[in-house]
Formats: sequence, C-alpha cells, structure tokens
Amino acid sequence: MVTMSPLRRRMIEDMTVRNLSPATQRSYLHAVAKFSRHFGRAPDTLGLGEVRDFQVHLVAKGVSWGALNQTVCALRFFYGVTPGEPTVPERIPYARTPRKLPVILSADEVVRFLEAVSSLKSRAALTTAYAAGLRASEVAGLMIADIDSARGVIRVRHGKGAKDRDVMLSTQLLVILRTYWRLARPRRFLFPGRDEDRPISPTVLHAACRSAVDAAGLSKRVTPHTLRHSFATRLLRTAPTSASSRRCSATPSLRRQRATGALQQP
Repeated sequence: MVTMSPLRRRMIEDMTVRNLSPATQRSYLHAVAKFSRHFGRAPDTLGLGEVRDFQVHLVAKGVSWGALNQTVCALRFFYGVTPGEPTVPERIPYARTPRKLPVILSADEVVRFLEAVSSLKSRAALTTAYAAGLRASEVAGLMIADIDSARGVIRVRHGKGAKDRDVMLSTQLLVILRTYWRLARPRRFLFPGRDEDRPISPTVLHAACRSAVDAAGLSKRVTPHTLRHSFATRLLRTAPTSASSRRCSATPSLRRQRATGALQQP
C-alpha cells in the first residue's frame, strides 16, 4: 500500500476546501509530482530557480502551450497555498499562448461525422454536444432529470468553474433524445457507462470521435470540443436578432423547473 506524504495530503485538502474539480485536482497533483521527480526532491524544497529550469525543460521537450500553462497553474497554486508563499506565484510566468483558429465543421461534415458514429449512445451524446454546445464532461454528466422539455432547456451541472447553467434544447434535439431514450432506456444518467449508476467517460466520446473521423473520411481532426466550436459558429451565422441570441445562450438566471418524465412524453 502506497503511503501518502503529509505534503501531498495537505495540497489535496487545500484544493478540496477551495472546491476545485476532481479533474483539476488530478491535473495539479500530476504536474507537481512530475516537477518533484524531475529534480528528485520534495517540491517544498525547490524554489523559483528550479521552476524556471523546469519550464525551460518542458519547452525544450516540445510540450504544448496548454500543457505548459496547466503546469504553471499547478505550481502557482502549490506555492501560493500549500507552503504559504504568496509572493512566489506572481513570479512564475505563464507561457504566451499562440492564437490559432479552431477547426470548424460545415453542416454537411457534421452530418457525415455523426452518421459515422457506430454506437447509439455515443452518437446521441455527440449530437447533444453539437446541438447544445456542451463540453464532453458536461454531456457525460447529464441526467434524465436535466432535460426540461417544458422550457426548452437542458440543465448543466458543475460546468466549467463548477457553475450550473441552462442551455437551449431545440425541438430537433428533443426528438432525437426521446428516440434514444425509447431504445436505450437509461434510468438515471442520460448516457450511462458500463455501470448504469455511473456516467459515460469523456474518454469514450473522444475515442468515438477518432473512429468516426476515419469512417467518415474526414481530413479534419475532430474532438467533442470541435463540435462545440461548430455549434457556436452556427449560432453566429443563423441568429437573426440579439433577442434570439439571448434565448440561445440560456443564462443561469433562468429559474430552474424540474421536468419529470420529459423524455418519456410522446
């Protein structure tokens, strides 16, 4: 049995009381542990000089800007909170992220892509990601009770920043989800994993994307986030008024109304 060090336990407690998501906690712990292993010393014995050397090392290895800045976030949190050195984080610089245009699918490419998804569950989940502009983790966490057909919204729980929000539920998507429900009969989570009491893993959706790209013969790299970008682009091209845009954004100020049996309705 592996014994957890007091320092690691304290960092986990620091992240927990600040309500950092489980994914963020895992990412921060991995980054700090990697930093520690690189020098073969406990992270609280390392200083700004080692942090800079580690950043140079990561850049030399060709680590992506996103991964590099994730490491910076982890080290800034660690030094600023766990050892309690408030002057250190501001001296750990972020990498300047290059601005790249996102990959966008045309309407025809979206249809080809979704038709190439072999699994009914993954196809319905990725269709939801596109039609509602959701992240993979947000789609995976949807519950049947989150589908509010009466108001035409989907409740997203614990989205980015651990915030809840409502997003639009189009008539077309509602028809697709009702058809999926009749065929799959999920009980609690809209898209359950192998265990009905747990949601599908986002990694399953990423794998489904890779397989569908090959099957559809697309040259573009498609991820669940590509569908989110394509959704936003579609909104910009089709929204005729600012009023309709506000309705599509479905802000969190909308009062929640539970829609019992929303998917079961004919």
